[in-house]
Amino acid sequence: MTAPVSASRERRRSNELALRSRLVVQGATSVAVTACLALGACTPAPASTPPDTTAASASLPTPAAVRKVSFRVPDESEVTDTVVLASVRRGRALLRNTRDSLPAHVGNKLQCVSCHAADGTQKNAMPLVGIYARFPQYRSRAGATQIIGDRVNDCFKRSMNGTPLDPESRDMRDMVAYMAFLSLGYPVGAEVEGQGFPRVPPLPGDTTRGAALFASKCVACHGSDGQGTDLAPPVWGPNSYNIGAGMARVRTAAGFIKELMPQTAPRTLTAQEAYDVATYINTRPRPDFKGKELDWPHGDPPPDVAYPTRAAATRKAVSKR
Repeated sequence: MTAPVSASRERRRSNELALRSRLVVQGATSVAVTACLALGACTPAPASTPPDTTAASASLPTPAAVRKVSFRVPDESEVTDTVVLASVRRGRALLRNTRDSLPAHVGNKLQCVSCHAADGTQKNAMPLVGIYARFPQYRSRAGATQIIGDRVNDCFKRSMNGTPLDPESRDMRDMVAYMAFLSLGYPVGAEVEGQGFPRVPPLPGDTTRGAALFASKCVACHGSDGQGTDLAPPVWGPNSYNIGAGMARVRTAAGFIKELMPQTAPRTLTAQEAYDVATYINTRPRPDFKGKELDWPHGDPPPDVAYPTRAAATRKAVSKR
């Protein structure tokens, strides 16, 4: 009876080797979460002696270089594991209703979708499509490599003016699961067409012109005092993003405004008008961010950062010696 058992074991090993070879090839062009979400195969197999894959590895093609890929929003039908799908759907709900769902972590009146339009699926509107495949990544503001959970908590601390999630919590796992779902099939590290939003060449903004534009183009949604309405969130004041948020940078805000505002007529403002509105908004009062002076610890802050950093001051002092 030992021969059939041995033959069966050899067939399983052969099948496992073939599957691993296929997944290694796919790993060069697709995030590993594809296998986890689509196949429900995230639970590690029992420990065993690994097969010799030297010959198979030698025959694998060289991974393609990271490249720019087309924008594609995955469909829920691509997730066949029902437990994972429930996590994905809850993560999406948290993005839509962040303040109501996580009041202990949100200190203003913004939701994740205040910046990431259409549940993070809109091209050129700071989409979350493909984002899971671009982490871990080095971020100069932190001066370190961050995983995607770090980036999520940056938003909670800065854009939401709140407190970070427990990295091991269900809330964090579900939000990351949703971002992983939006990254199904995307090559690791690849740039996605339409990620972020189109950058606008820097221009000097004028607060007087910006105030007039805000009064004529923005008050219907954001209110005459900038404190928001049922249609849109506050853009300054105690219930808006704090000074440490990316949107508090004029260049970032101008790009967002140029592409997406006003909501009733996006892409109708000129670059100069976008900078004028961004300058007006970001010179209004807003919450502070404790520890902001420690940002960009290598002394390389962007030119539009609204506050001094310790490392930049040190670098400047050294350069004058």
